Amino acid sequence: MPSNKSVSDAPIVQFTNCRILRDHQLQREDLWVREGKILNPEKLFFDEKGSADVQLDCKDSIIAPGFIDVQINGGFGVDFSLATDDFKSGIDLVSQKILSHGVTSFCPTLVTSPPSVYHQVLPQISVRNGGAHGAGILGAHLEGPFISKEKKGAHPEHCLRTFEAGAFQDLLATYGSLDCVQIVTLAPEMRRSSEVIQELTKRGICVSLGHSVANLSQAEEAVQHGATFITHLFNAMLPFHHRDPGIVGLLTSDKIPAGRRVFYGMISDGIHTNPAALRIAHRAHPKGLVLVTDAIAGMGLAPGRHTLGQQVVEIDGLNTYIAGTKTLSGSVATMDTCVRHFQEATGCSVETALEAASLHPAQLLGIEHKKGTLNYDSDADFLMLNDSLYVQATYIAGEEVWRQDASGM
Repeated sequence: MPSNKSVSDAPIVQFTNCRILRDHQLQREDLWVREGKILNPEKLFFDEKGSADVQLDCKDSIIAPGFIDVQINGGFGVDFSLATDDFKSGIDLVSQKILSHGVTSFCPTLVTSPPSVYHQVLPQISVRNGGAHGAGILGAHLEGPFISKEKKGAHPEHCLRTFEAGAFQDLLATYGSLDCVQIVTLAPEMRRSSEVIQELTKRGICVSLGHSVANLSQAEEAVQHGATFITHLFNAMLPFHHRDPGIVGLLTSDKIPAGRRVFYGMISDGIHTNPAALRIAHRAHPKGLVLVTDAIAGMGLAPGRHTLGQQVVEIDGLNTYIAGTKTLSGSVATMDTCVRHFQEATGCSVETALEAASLHPAQLLGIEHKKGTLNYDSDADFLMLNDSLYVQATYIAGEEVWRQDASGM
């Protein structure tokens, strides 16, 4: 039946026989899509007297919002912290390949690097919509170099920096530009970090606390100045101590400004965080948990030596170390693997596991009105999954961009 052409000539697609994740629950209803947006069927029926042009049987699949990865350093041999002549083709490759992991939007992440790398790489990253070419780019995540020497993790010490007389101007000079930057990870105990946090927040950039030896009051002060995120909770920060729980204490702090939520990233790969620690964090503050892969260039490649910015890393199974050490350096887990491991480790609901990789990162970045949900008028970026949470198909703007059984994908 033709739809009401006076409203729009675009075809209306109706996805039937599915369970949709909406309002924190899997609901047995149809999903309606037109012009890349989720449609309200009631408006369609009553206001437009329209109906579907195409019906697709989802064969009882789960339909969930596309995953959003706010911390990914590369993959498939591509390292976002390496300034190369073909950087653009590298980012295109990763954005295409992660569609099969259910990722529809991401923040390419740069680890601590010399200023020359930021100056070369950042102008080559542009915010863009996703599509058949790959996942959308939400902006860069700059992890360092304004971090603690004691908690540098896999970050090269000779590239670490502090805020000098210029504070925010030092940061600008280091990065060269903040045009495409979405998140900055810094250590809040550094002198003059408060003014930097305030200035970044004023510009709409999310400030994350990480690679830090901050105590709880320093972390709380950073949140009061605008910080909203914690980079890979438990990793590269002081361990929880009952007299001063450090950054981890933000999960249950009573000093968070009213109406503000602190989010925290977790690498749920079974390597970076013990399942018991994952359960503790999730039970303490479930609405703040954001699943991140922290994936490096070696994701999707065979074990062996690969890079992470200025460092050489060694992959052994799911473990990734700085070569010759036992220092963990990013992950090779995919986002769909992290979602499944999180659900298994915590025993949480399917809905909760899916929202930790979609709704929560969207809320963190303030884009939940268009991404991370299947609410009416939001972007039709969604996944079809089976009951075991394996991705069967990925859609961006209502178009199928990857399918499990498609040949050559």
